[in-house]
Amino acid sequence: MGAAKAAKVLRPGGRLAAFWNAGQPPPELAGAFAAVYRRVVPDSPFDLGAKPALDGYSVLFTRAADGIREVGRFGDPEQWRFDWEWSYTREDWLDQLPTGGALTRLPPNRVAEVLAGVGTAIDTVGGSFTMHYTTVAVTAERTGA
Repeated sequence: MGAAKAAKVLRPGGRLAAFWNAGQPPPELAGAFAAVYRRVVPDSPFDLGAKPALDGYSVLFTRAADGIREVGRFGDPEQWRFDWEWSYTREDWLDQLPTGGALTRLPPNRVAEVLAGVGTAIDTVGGSFTMHYTTVAVTAERTGA
């Protein structure tokens, strides 16, 4: 549906790009973060750090490319990948953590539990860490008139 709407507003030669940022914490934090999520949010599909971040996104990439193809008004979808890193202090990470993913649907007391556990884990590595990100875009050029 999104690709069909994009085809209506993009001129020929315009580019549609759907993208995701998959973050992978450093190994010394990955297991600790995963343990917090398993304990506090056992039914969450987000088990940050338990497996490579991109594994959970591959279905979305395929779905986006299939949706673009189905519209029939774009060239063949391409997948672009960009690797980058960002450093976080404990406060920075805990400030942004509740704004996305499964935590947005949790009651405040459970969010507080996740934040406390994750904060403790970050404290054990000196109060800051560097997250490795992979940004993946599924993109295609609008064809025809």
